[in-house]
Amino acid sequence: MSDRGLDLAVTKMRDAGIGDLAIATFTRLYRELESGATGLIREADVEPLRDIDRQADLDVSEADAREAIARTVVIKLNGGLGTSMGLEGPKSLLPVRDGLTFLDLIARQVLAVREQYGVDLPVVFMDSFRTQAETLATLEAYPDLGVDGLPLDFLQNREPKLDAETLEPVTWERNPDLEWCPPGHGDLYTALQTSGLLDRLLERGYRYVTVSNADNLGAVPDAGIAAWFAASGAPYAAELVAKSDADVKGGQLVVRRSDGQIIQRETAQTYPEELDVANDRHVHPFFHANNLWIDLAQLRDLLAANDGVMPLPLIRNLKTVDPGDKTSTKVVQLEIAMGAAVNVFPGARVIEVERARFLPVKTTNDLLLLRSDVYELTPQWHLVARRPAPLVSLGEKYKLIADFEARVEHVPSLVEADSLTVKGDWRFGDDVRVVGEGRLVAADDEPHIVPPGATVTVDGIAGAAR
Repeated sequence: MSDRGLDLAVTKMRDAGIGDLAIATFTRLYRELESGATGLIREADVEPLRDIDRQADLDVSEADAREAIARTVVIKLNGGLGTSMGLEGPKSLLPVRDGLTFLDLIARQVLAVREQYGVDLPVVFMDSFRTQAETLATLEAYPDLGVDGLPLDFLQNREPKLDAETLEPVTWERNPDLEWCPPGHGDLYTALQTSGLLDRLLERGYRYVTVSNADNLGAVPDAGIAAWFAASGAPYAAELVAKSDADVKGGQLVVRRSDGQIIQRETAQTYPEELDVANDRHVHPFFHANNLWIDLAQLRDLLAANDGVMPLPLIRNLKTVDPGDKTSTKVVQLEIAMGAAVNVFPGARVIEVERARFLPVKTTNDLLLLRSDVYELTPQWHLVARRPAPLVSLGEKYKLIADFEARVEHVPSLVEADSLTVKGDWRFGDDVRVVGEGRLVAADDEPHIVPPGATVTVDGIAGAAR
């Protein structure tokens, strides 16, 4: 059964024009899957990461910072559609602040660093086949963003979704595009090769890349960290953030007990019954920000030693072929995480960074925070928190972006809030303030309004304007 499934998948990939290295990577993962591999990691086999470098302790000269950032390239992972928020186009086109999208802010952040240091800092987006056209069209508004001889983007690969019962490529006639999926952001290493970008960057004198998700506007290009990484001589480094009580999930780095190697453990690689321990900040005090630093020359050497195939561990992801239809055919997606490269780079390093470098938007809760007065936009286009961010928990009525926009036409003030919990259908009027532990609770499904000028507290609404 499995040989037939692999043969069909490889044929489908070849017919779609997918390159040999991407097919070889898929084949390796398929063989792991059929052998029963799950990629799961037992808590008993690892121990917490301790004693790491800290951004707060760095002492970097202006000259070293300029020299390092001059040899650095920014790569933004931009393949996502934000389907969990009800988006149909690139998530990075979602307005975040003052009408500016993720792409607008990223472009302006990069241009500001260029001006500050007098360097040609390139930014390159790793797009998917679903995001490329709209992304490049949007970036036309920034004619100075491109660097001569380098593209503004490169395409990540795609692979067939596998029917969970047969492990054969799934067929979905309603929308054949849904028969395909990206191989996870670990495809970065393969895509850098197959696009020719790895060699082109090295030929032009660039040595380092800083990689982050396009939806994390905190991961601005940082010359100080670039200088730390360059001086370390490490092939690879990962940024970690100290957990707070609100950080209850996400990938993390741990130390493998058998050999002391730092490895990545994603949530999907954790046994369900051990999630509580894995997410306990008193046991594992850091989470992975998914911001990476890579030495391109050492990456090329590692790939050459492995015939071009990055030996990253399998992540077996169970989904439905149509993410919006939980009754559709169950599928397996074979994925790899880019952060798992820490497993295979000898001498990899980690650094604890400031919380400000981790501002992802995964839900409308996150979006409300970034649009609120908790954050201010600096002249360098950084989003800076004026105070610790409150915990926001919006109900199901706000999960999809269209429903959220309809109910939060006016963003409430959260700068005095410790938390905001919304249950039921509430629409916010203008000039609403949340103070302390704000709560809005409606037991019915009828629409309710927070009046203009009102204050939301733990006891509900008070002080509405007349």
